[in-house]
Formats: sequence, structure tokens, C-alpha cells
Amino acid sequence: MVRAGAPMGIAGIYWRANRFCRDRRGVAAIEFALIVPILLIMYFVTMEASQAIETSKKVSRIGSMVADLVTQQQSVKTADLDAIMQIGNSTLQPYNRSTPKIVITAIKVTNETPPKVQVVWSRKMVDGAFSADAAKDSITTVPPTLEIRDTFLIRVESNLVYEPIITWTADNANRLGFSSVFAKIPMGETYFLRARRSPTIPCGDC
Repeated sequence: MVRAGAPMGIAGIYWRANRFCRDRRGVAAIEFALIVPILLIMYFVTMEASQAIETSKKVSRIGSMVADLVTQQQSVKTADLDAIMQIGNSTLQPYNRSTPKIVITAIKVTNETPPKVQVVWSRKMVDGAFSADAAKDSITTVPPTLEIRDTFLIRVESNLVYEPIITWTADNANRLGFSSVFAKIPMGETYFLRARRSPTIPCGDC
């Protein structure tokens, strides 16, 4: 059906094409549909980056705080170490998409030539479970600047695999399907501190 007053033939086709090109109705809706996905991506990336940075700071804070608490003790037991690691774990809240691994190791540098760097005792928390880590008298390493003969050190390692919220579900099913696009981010920090109130910090039941 041809509208009254509209040209016929080639002129009519040209007229309709020209009229279509000049018609601005619906442009705002099209622009909105094109821009919204970009804005949403920018929002999620900005939110995720800020959360990842904040979580990385908290992982570093875990190592610092746990090392500080342990080195204030004159002696410890496994229950003390487990409680300190649990306190460190709580500093991550409200982040709860993955759990940190915390390892506390007491280290002695022997008075030999050359000196040996040996484990005195070691305790760890992995997925909320506590257990012994490195065996007593096993050889470990410290930075060269800390390898001073006849000294005692506490080493605390805190590690976390950060899971972006866009890939995470409570049952780890990854239903959103973004796990291959947004990779998990490993975070970690290692602290060395010396005992403060005694030359060494023995552990009675480690």
C-alpha cells in the first residue's frame, strides 16, 4: 500500500531511503544498547581491580601481623600458633572466596663455618586445617643479609589465590563461564622477624 502523496518508481525508492536516513526515532535506544555493555564492563573491571588491590594488602598484612604476634612470645604451643593464624585469617573479611595458606617457621642459623640454616619448628594452616610443616632440623633458606651465625628468626609466609567475583559461585561451579577469561591471581608475602623477648621461641608440642 503506497502512502498518498509519496512519489512512485525510482523517485519513490529514493524518497523512502532519504526519509529513512533522516528519521532519528529510536537512535537513543540503539545508542543505549551499544553503550551499556561497555559501561558494565568498565564498572566490573574497576570494581574487581579495587577489590584485588585491597585483598593483596590484606594478604601482606596477615604475614606482618602473624610474625609480630609470634615474635612477642617467649614460648609457644601449637594451640597458640593455630589461634594466631586464625586471627590472621580473619583479617581477610569480608573477602571469603578463597582461603589463605599461612606457614610459620622458626629458624636457627648455626654457629658453624659455614653456618647452616635449620628449621626449629614449623606450623601451617591450609584450607582452615592446621598441621606441622617442615621437619625439625631440615635445611631451609633465608636471605643472605639475614644469614648471621648463631641467630634465631621467625618466618611467616602468607599466600592466597584470589578469585575474581565475576567467576565465583558459592559452590565453585563457575556457572558464569568466565573462569577462562578472568584468571585467578596468586598473592603472597614473606616476613622475617627476630624474637623480641627472648633469644629463641621454643614450641613445647610442635
